[in-house]
Amino acid sequence: MTNAPLNHPWTRYVALGDSFTEGIGDPEPDSVGGNRGWADRVADVLSEGTPNFRYANLAVRGKVLSQISDEQVAPVLALRPDLITISAGGNDVIRPGADPDDIAARFDDVISRLSRDGATIVLFTGPDLGFSPFFRGMRGKVAIYNENPRAVATRHGCLVADLWSLTPIQDAAMWAPDRLHFNPSGHHTIARSVLSTLKVENSLQESRVEPLPAPSWRSARTSDVAWARTYLVPWVIRRARHQSSGDHILPKRPEASPLGRPRI
Repeated sequence: MTNAPLNHPWTRYVALGDSFTEGIGDPEPDSVGGNRGWADRVADVLSEGTPNFRYANLAVRGKVLSQISDEQVAPVLALRPDLITISAGGNDVIRPGADPDDIAARFDDVISRLSRDGATIVLFTGPDLGFSPFFRGMRGKVAIYNENPRAVATRHGCLVADLWSLTPIQDAAMWAPDRLHFNPSGHHTIARSVLSTLKVENSLQESRVEPLPAPSWRSARTSDVAWARTYLVPWVIRRARHQSSGDHILPKRPEASPLGRPRI
């Protein structure tokens, strides 16, 4: 790894959002909060050779767009970032009866507020879930929703990290066992995509994972039952009780601080 300054202008990066940005699916005991994730990886790269670089991550698992708006936007602005990444609305889109256009209108308001001080802002499209038998039915709704962040980005001069067209993550081998979050290889791949969106050269190598073999019908159904019992049923119960996996969870990096020695 080189200590030469990278060709980028940012010294204060703040990430906000839900479990995707918190780094769920990428457990690492040595990382703050116990999960690393793509945002930590991006911050590691941006901090190389930039001694005054600071990073905060206010994302909390399970948060819907209204909670991100109410709980995270003001603290983000108070940190005075010059680079912001935000992925929000995913937990809204997957809920039955959700209206992608209504979500987009509220998302536009969030971006308008975040744009106040002229920071570079990176938005995300949702990934293409067509490869997933369980989530394939949501593909159309996600595709409709994705047109809205692109329009929001155009209105506010934001960048878009396009996960929909990021074909390497359209593979179960990039996803955690809960099928809702990315595993370390998935987070690494997304970090490379974000850095590409920012046009920051880096030494992160492409993750090469072997595609999972197609299971037999019986094996797939057995796996589906085990997954539903372990992950889906608890999720449904939380929804019925109006609970969230993020209840009583605090942001892992609420202050903009140095990262220490960057890691690949």
